[in-house]
Amino acid sequence: MRFHGAWGSGRLVCMTLPADLNALSPEQLRALAAQLIAQVQDRDREIEEKTREVEENERELHYRQTRIEQLSHEISILKRQQFGRRSEQFTSEQMSLLDEAIDADLAAIELELEQLQPQAPADQSTQQPKRTSLPAQLPRTEIHHEPDSILCHCGCERVRIGEDISEKLDYTPGVFAVERHIRGKWVCKNCETLIQAPVPAHVIDKGIPTTGLLASVLVAKYADHLPLYRQEQIFARAGLAIPRSTLGAWVGTCGAQLQPLVDALHQELLQQGVLHADETPVQMLSPGKGKTHRAYLWAYTPTHFNELRAVVYDFAVSRAGEHARAFLADWQGKLVCDDYGGYKAGFQQGITEIGCAAHARRKFFDLHANHSSQVAGQAMPFFAALYDIERDAAVLDAEERRKLRQSRAKPLCDALYEWMVAQRKLVSEGSAIAKALDYSLKRWEALTRYLDDGHVPIDNNWVENQIRPWAIGRANWLFAGSLRAGQRAAAIMSLIRSAQLNGHDPHAYLKDILTRLPIHKASDISALLPHRWQPTGIVD
Repeated sequence: MRFHGAWGSGRLVCMTLPADLNALSPEQLRALAAQLIAQVQDRDREIEEKTREVEENERELHYRQTRIEQLSHEISILKRQQFGRRSEQFTSEQMSLLDEAIDADLAAIELELEQLQPQAPADQSTQQPKRTSLPAQLPRTEIHHEPDSILCHCGCERVRIGEDISEKLDYTPGVFAVERHIRGKWVCKNCETLIQAPVPAHVIDKGIPTTGLLASVLVAKYADHLPLYRQEQIFARAGLAIPRSTLGAWVGTCGAQLQPLVDALHQELLQQGVLHADETPVQMLSPGKGKTHRAYLWAYTPTHFNELRAVVYDFAVSRAGEHARAFLADWQGKLVCDDYGGYKAGFQQGITEIGCAAHARRKFFDLHANHSSQVAGQAMPFFAALYDIERDAAVLDAEERRKLRQSRAKPLCDALYEWMVAQRKLVSEGSAIAKALDYSLKRWEALTRYLDDGHVPIDNNWVENQIRPWAIGRANWLFAGSLRAGQRAAAIMSLIRSAQLNGHDPHAYLKDILTRLPIHKASDISALLPHRWQPTGIVD
């Protein structure tokens, strides 16, 4: 008698039973029953595991199909905007900015779609369109790629029978050059085995730009605030007019490839106990309406006391507090911010509010400077003395800074509070000086928490300094062409500004990481973050 029992190693295991079960002793029957039960349990576990695997595959397939449909719909909308009737409300410069945003968005979406699709084997018979040759007059540098060894596995030496040449366009300010990548073909005359060095991995597969050219475009756009239509003009003067549609596609692809770095930087930021947060308005285009509306850029950074030098920008369609909550997620540290209500929900969920003395001081300063308010003028020496103490505390470690604040700043804060309470009783309700006093009195606990923690700064000025590059850029690029364009700008500028905070040249940094990204382990992506980056000897 044969019993079809458990599944083992992916196949059914058969078990041979005795012909006469009555001949077995009770002990043998119990042992046989236990064995059968164990095999059935093993089978059930195997079935359960395979069921979970199937369900997981179905969920992944459903996500991919849903995401592909979303991206395909987004592409159709962008193409309608690109080729449809244009609003006459925009100037030629504004239309150029819209075009480059659409080109970059399309390239980023197409890359994401490509990553979602199952990998199909390459069809060698398909004829690929030939790219126009780079101008012959450009200087060329030859880079040879040859096998590590020309010795064949049969013991014979291979001979060189030819080569494949590909050209990439490089750029240093004002000068184009061409890199000629030469891959020799080597064959063994005995066994006719052919070998060739592999094509070097590139951040834009089969693209012509070197990482140096890509870094130049990104730094010019996001650090020097030069829109792509202006870069097109600059490149034309250097001898090669690269269409802004091509530049836009490069920017979109690079933005998508760099996003994992920004995600990793975001996670490292949330490991810090004290963070700054601030937001600033940015106009975003609504193409279907032919108008712009107010979006917001949020900035998050550790304090200047922290060893981590980084800033992460987050672009959102509004100033709603839900965007701050989404960025901070489950983080429950100390947040230095102004009195904007969007942060209040986070304070109810475990975040500790740290007030900004600079905002409190500014209320009195404006009244004194603009309206010669004598009461406001009396507050200024208090703030000046507190900031004098902070200058002395800046060179100390956290514990010494806390002690200094307790001994010198706390008595001064107590005196300032008593003065404010006394003055509030004397001024009329609703007056400008009453509002200035109420701002500080209502937030006094948050304003003085810095006295008890040497890791906490007195104000929010550090993050305001990190937002300044955006304020400069707004005068050049006028608005964000789309939500994706704003998010892409936030991601790339996070890396550029963080590189600058760590003393790196942003061009050298981007060039190096764009070179290394295609072959870098995803599990070790944090090694490429600006505060950990070590150059690989690339001459910039």
